[in-house]
Amino acid sequence: MGEPELTLIASLRPAALDARRGIVRLHPEALTALALRPGDPVRLAGRRVTAGLVAAADGTASAGLLHADDLMLGNLGVRDGGQVRLSPSPVTPARRVLLAGPAEIVAVVSPEMLRLALLGKVVTTGDDVSLLPQDVLPDASTRTLVEVARRSLATRVGYAWTSTLLRVLAAEPDPGALVTMDTLVGWEHGPTTHGGAGAGSVAPSPTGADGPGDGGTGGAGTNGGRPTGTGTVADGRDGSTTGLDVPSVDELPGLRAQAEELTELLDLGFHHREVLSRLGTTVALGVLVSGPAGSGKAALVRAVAAQVGARMHPLWAPEVAALTNDSAAARLRALTAQALAGGPAVLLVTDVEALAPAEAAGPVATVFRQCVARLVQAGAAVVGTTSRPEAVDPALRSPDLLSMRIDVPLPDATLRREQLTVLTRPVPLADDVRLDEVATRTPGFVAADLAALVREAGVRAALRQKSAQTPTVLMADFTAALEVIRPTTMAAATLELARVTLDDVGDLVEVKQTLTESVLWPLTYPDTFARLGVQPPRGVLLYGPPGCGKTYLVTALAGTGRANVLSVKGAELLSKWVGESERAVRELFRRAREAAPTLVFLDEVDALAPIRGQATDGGTADRVVAALLTELDGVEALRNVVVVGATNRPDLVDPALLRPGRLERLVYVPPPDAEARTEILRAAARNVPLAEGVDLPAVGTELDGFSAADCAALVREAALAAMRESLTASTVTAEHVAAARSRVRPSLDPAQVAWLAAYAEQRG
Repeated sequence: MGEPELTLIASLRPAALDARRGIVRLHPEALTALALRPGDPVRLAGRRVTAGLVAAADGTASAGLLHADDLMLGNLGVRDGGQVRLSPSPVTPARRVLLAGPAEIVAVVSPEMLRLALLGKVVTTGDDVSLLPQDVLPDASTRTLVEVARRSLATRVGYAWTSTLLRVLAAEPDPGALVTMDTLVGWEHGPTTHGGAGAGSVAPSPTGADGPGDGGTGGAGTNGGRPTGTGTVADGRDGSTTGLDVPSVDELPGLRAQAEELTELLDLGFHHREVLSRLGTTVALGVLVSGPAGSGKAALVRAVAAQVGARMHPLWAPEVAALTNDSAAARLRALTAQALAGGPAVLLVTDVEALAPAEAAGPVATVFRQCVARLVQAGAAVVGTTSRPEAVDPALRSPDLLSMRIDVPLPDATLRREQLTVLTRPVPLADDVRLDEVATRTPGFVAADLAALVREAGVRAALRQKSAQTPTVLMADFTAALEVIRPTTMAAATLELARVTLDDVGDLVEVKQTLTESVLWPLTYPDTFARLGVQPPRGVLLYGPPGCGKTYLVTALAGTGRANVLSVKGAELLSKWVGESERAVRELFRRAREAAPTLVFLDEVDALAPIRGQATDGGTADRVVAALLTELDGVEALRNVVVVGATNRPDLVDPALLRPGRLERLVYVPPPDAEARTEILRAAARNVPLAEGVDLPAVGTELDGFSAADCAALVREAALAAMRESLTASTVTAEHVAAARSRVRPSLDPAQVAWLAAYAEQRG
């Protein structure tokens, strides 16, 4: 007797949370009829045969519908409303899966990361699959691995990881093989990752796991944006990557000094030990390479290893850390034995903090340190990479382990220009493309971000020129790409690039000049300050009555200076848990340093840094103030970062925060006078069609006691009055302004204004 089968009508689920994860949903009655449980694999037949995982649909839906996403319908070859035959399928673990994808994805997603993205999915030859992990119906034993895949893909690929599609070129057995940790997964014409706890190291893509800037583009062919072709899977079980295409140092602008330093060390340790012996000394080849994610750390190590003729043994630390203690220890010991098998060898441990965390280090960390010590003592090189050096176990930095540290800095405008030159070599650029301007408009971008920017510009150019014989990328394509591509260093931050400039701020001439000198010059012309031998101001405190434009001024500063912006309200950093507030302050400034030049805006700074010794919260506020003072003027330099605080109660801010070297410039933002109110009204009404009878100078004279926000509210209310009169109104008349004047009341408190003016006069 054959398997039970149902013929259902396909129903598209465009906005489902489980979309593009290989899941179809059935009515509970249909699940019962087929004796299926959520998570069971099923065979699906439309114009094509494919497979997926089944889940329960809403009980109110029709029992005759098969709910599927666009990816599943495409694999079936049917449209919304087409017929699909569904039957249960046995759980068959996949032995081997070969995939192809866009070259830029192949370059950044290593095979071990690819396996985690496919973990728990059922794949069929010829299917399109996404990188979205199957986290809707995860097995309890793989839940941690799936979460690791999600975080790593978001870091390595950036925003494109949720929409990228890959083609399954081969799957054994076929159709409907379930990807497990024992599945051999690889890219077309690329390395593979071999599953199993006792297997050797996994071999990532030739360009490493540090982002597109690590060089190379991968080897997947494409046809109209869809991967095509066939290939073979290299075994990769020995963990080495000799013979793979690796970038040269010349392809890594901005890393030449670091490459030279690492090359000298490895060349001395591998090829000139007799000189060390004659001098009666030795060299320890343990190195920690730190730098922002996507800055090319792994590519640096690969390029140097190839230059000195050493075998590479890459290891992705999060994958090993997610295994059980016994499996992780076995993997580490097996990899150590392979690295010691013969000849110069480099063990590259990516994201080393996962195996040796600074806090709660367990037995796996102990085994890892033992393996590193054994390799270094035997003359092999161990290079760990991390984007969070403070999260690495300090014990790993001892003299017999990773004693040497190499920092990969965030690229400045000059280095970004060099990187863009390398990344755009194969791109047909139009004559109007100005890479210098693109470089100045990308503060905080690392090589991976710049590669994503070039890729996005190319996509936009392709959309414009689908039928062109010789398409080119215009400056307009880069401008449009800049609207959607953001630095990965700011992915978890509140980042807003303003669309207004200081020219949009009415009046406040002296205030704008002071802010230009104190905020914009340090961010825009750091070389000038260095040439003159002076330190630029660290910070500015804006104070004044509520509604007078302090926050708007900071928004305009961000737009004028083209700097990354970290905006946080003072109370957002405070936590009832001991140590969490201080940690939040340190994390805020760490992100600011990584994304420099950065403008850090602390709104309501009086709530974050009140006068110490007066709080009743157990000392939390005092510790936060101490942490803030240390970050602003501590041992670690705060380069290309300017802090702007805003408050209407400067007397409540701790005095230590206002001394030179911290928020040293106090800028009073006064309430607008008649002339300033007129300028604010003109700025607010710039896009409002005013009738000829509207006399803004006269209106501004009458608005005594109005703040800048009140003036802007008056213009909005006048436009609403015109709409109330007629929804087809084309102009705002003087009568509408008069009606708005009767509705909008001044918000300034005369007593507070007088006190702040006296405070400003006292401060000089």
